[in-house]
Amino acid sequence: MNERQPAHIAMFSIAAPGHVNPSLEVVRELVARGHRVSYAIPASFADRVAATGARPVVYTSTLPTEDDPDAWGTELIDNIEPFLHDAEQVLPQLADAFQGDEPDLVIHDITAYPAPVLAHRWGVPSVSLWPNLVPWEGYEEEVAAPMFAELKESERGRAYYARFRAWLAGNGLPGTDPDHLVGRPRRGIVLIPRVLQPYADRVDESVFTFVGACQGPRSEQPEWERPPGAEKVLLVSLGSSFTKVPEFYRQCLKAFGELPGWHLVLQIGKHVDPEELGEIPADAEVHRWVSQLSILRQADAFITHAGAGGSQEGLATATPMVAVPQAVDQFGNADMLVGLGVARRLDSATATAAELRDAVLGLVGDPAVARELARIGGEMAREGGTRQAADLIEAELPPRTG
Repeated sequence: MNERQPAHIAMFSIAAPGHVNPSLEVVRELVARGHRVSYAIPASFADRVAATGARPVVYTSTLPTEDDPDAWGTELIDNIEPFLHDAEQVLPQLADAFQGDEPDLVIHDITAYPAPVLAHRWGVPSVSLWPNLVPWEGYEEEVAAPMFAELKESERGRAYYARFRAWLAGNGLPGTDPDHLVGRPRRGIVLIPRVLQPYADRVDESVFTFVGACQGPRSEQPEWERPPGAEKVLLVSLGSSFTKVPEFYRQCLKAFGELPGWHLVLQIGKHVDPEELGEIPADAEVHRWVSQLSILRQADAFITHAGAGGSQEGLATATPMVAVPQAVDQFGNADMLVGLGVARRLDSATATAAELRDAVLGLVGDPAVARELARIGGEMAREGGTRQAADLIEAELPPRTG
């Protein structure tokens, strides 16, 4: 059958863990099926991509990285303008890199603006991979229009949209709405479970297919070993970007560092000095980075920022969660988890040790939470994960001739 013939597939993403990591197992599966995958990515993620068997196609990006999250600014225009600026200078880099070796199919993260433009130029199909929630019918009117109304009336906003339209027109896509370039794809594969999607019953399933968590063995990460005598394990991780919250970490250590029977694993990221935390209790370990999935497979509770990746890993491992959202979609994810009955939500800026302890112990001691996590786990398993994602991508490959 056509979909099983080896092909050249090009994947495009940006240098951000929350956008790269969800795609890696899908790419690994495509390579295992015999396809040649070229993965366009900045150098900082090239090794991670190469470990899947794909060929990194390295480009230079101007986007802010996790090393300096404050560079994203504070206003909506500050958050979206860098993607257009980056796309303008990345597009010629990637066009040159693929010259004479154009792919049969383009797959791309939703932040990779050059990808659908190149797919149009090459005359090949494109499929977007969504690592977070997707728009539902009515999303533009209910969410996007109010959110962007003031921006579109501002001088800076009008200049941004004019520049975006000119860029699209200059690359053969006149009349394309900038907001629809990636927001309304022809075909989208959603790398989160359906239970995390708001208004899931209003999502156009002819466009978007939920495949759930695409997790693999993570063999490139060290396996975490549960310490002897640890009756219960708690993981605290706020991802990789918005981690400059030393007082919150101190409250976690106070709440669980010496709680009988509990072992605390605390990930603090790049922006906090461990010395700021004071004395580390014997039943706690502090790291800048941890093998999160390995720990969650053995953990009894998870304090998380409720990013899309962490939320679904918590669900996939049936781990009760305390959500302390920090930015962007994390607030919505936190509310979804609470609504599912598997999490409680706290504010990291004000949460006390007592509140953190009560939230965790309340979740772990509630049999209804365990039942709901088991039910959700069954639903997620039926979504198909990595293999289903690869099947759907293969189904988009154009017919081969000759």
